[in-house]
Amino acid sequence: MNTPLHRLGSLQGVVALERPDLLAPSVATALTTWEHADQVAVVEIDPDHADTATLVEVAGIPADSGANCVVISGRRDGAERVAAVLVPTHKRADVNNAIKRALDVRKCSFHPHERAVTESGMEYGGITPLGIPHDWRLLVDVGVGDIDVCVIGSGVRRSKLLVPGHLLLAIPGAEVAQITL
Repeated sequence: MNTPLHRLGSLQGVVALERPDLLAPSVATALTTWEHADQVAVVEIDPDHADTATLVEVAGIPADSGANCVVISGRRDGAERVAAVLVPTHKRADVNNAIKRALDVRKCSFHPHERAVTESGMEYGGITPLGIPHDWRLLVDVGVGDIDVCVIGSGVRRSKLLVPGHLLLAIPGAEVAQITL
């Protein structure tokens, strides 16, 4: 039985671990060990609606109810430093200042698309902070915690996760900071 959980607009989620078929394998694995997994819902969507603006329109959800996960990388002393960065959808990641300082690099940019997909094991447009590679850092903007029910990726484009924003600040290894403009 699929247990109903969070509802947002026309999106009605069920407990994510009851539908592992809607999760990237690394996301499902991460959820099995996270103490708050019972509060994470998944909702199946049309993959063509995975982008934020489209999902807001078709699902009737507030534009400020989501968070995007972008992958940023830079180099220091010949070593690459990679971070998954979670920011509210209605704000911009401060890549050239706050994130650059957090990574302690001279220059950083969006991680190459193909590498982000390959290294995360997630689909482009579905990358999420749950289940990222262990050698990546996780930077979460403090504003994510203010989102009542936050829409984030599930690792695949055909579904989304619905998670109370304050729990996203509690993802193991999350570094919470002001990283938006």
